[in-house]
Amino acid sequence: MRLILIFLLSIFMNEDVQAQQFPTRPVRLVVGFTPGGGVDINARLLAAKLTEILGQTVLVENKPGAGTNIANEYVAKSAPDGYTLLFNSPAVAINMSLYKNPGYDVLKDFAPVSVFSDSTNILVVPASLPVNSVKELIALAREKPGALNFSSAGAGSTQHLAGELFKLRTGTQMVHVPYRGSAPSIAALLSAAVQLSFVNPLAIGPHVKSGRLRALAVAGPRRAPLLPEVPTMKEAGVEGVEVPLWFGMLAPAGTPRDIVAVLAAGVARAAKDPDMRKRLEEQGGEPIGSTPEEFAALLREEVAKWAEVVKVSGAKAN
Repeated sequence: MRLILIFLLSIFMNEDVQAQQFPTRPVRLVVGFTPGGGVDINARLLAAKLTEILGQTVLVENKPGAGTNIANEYVAKSAPDGYTLLFNSPAVAINMSLYKNPGYDVLKDFAPVSVFSDSTNILVVPASLPVNSVKELIALAREKPGALNFSSAGAGSTQHLAGELFKLRTGTQMVHVPYRGSAPSIAALLSAAVQLSFVNPLAIGPHVKSGRLRALAVAGPRRAPLLPEVPTMKEAGVEGVEVPLWFGMLAPAGTPRDIVAVLAAGVARAAKDPDMRKRLEEQGGEPIGSTPEEFAALLREEVAKWAEVVKVSGAKAN
């Protein structure tokens, strides 16, 4: 018994020493999207601030593909030492039901760290599309079934599910065109290669303000601070198309609790920084900085919610 107690005590002491020393080298924040989208923008904002807070460089590494599953599986199978982390959105939970074998289990293979910020997606169309409201878009889609294409940052992204929900609630037929990240999805929208998309205000705000894109509705429970003139989907006459969007950090399962605590404290401190709050709010986001326990509870809710959405909408990974 004495040897067991000594062994357990040595483990706890070793974890404490690790946490006191962590980090001693650069930290990688892996993003499953291409640069330029909402997830990537948030990751880079957080990485810059965490570099100051932790005293070590925090690097953003983009590993797009397979609806973020390449990045998710990569981090899930990385060493649980706090140096390889995942930064993702609800896509990490959506994929649990959208894919038969995503390569990971978000509730078993990750240690939730903290939700950095949240936002929502906005339904936008190219300025060249002859519609000025959700009602007019629905009318056009019903007039030409299957003729309208909607882009997303990839199969399983919140943009994809928002589009599927929109089709379901409005009784329209549109074609999903997945891209490898938000940046090429937005580029397709700007060139009118696709006719609509659901995009985070962090990424499309400047294009709406310049007049290249037209924002029709917010796919959330409240209007976006960045575009207060844009109605919610409910205000525009469509019920049941609410797709809240969070941005959070996860570590591989088995990462020492004290290291997770250090990282969570860093994320919370970054989110509460006055300059960071201002930058997020200016781009349509809201700082959060949740605890690991709060993020774990959110993930459980997200997995259950999206499983039902995937089932009802009939969404499939392309």
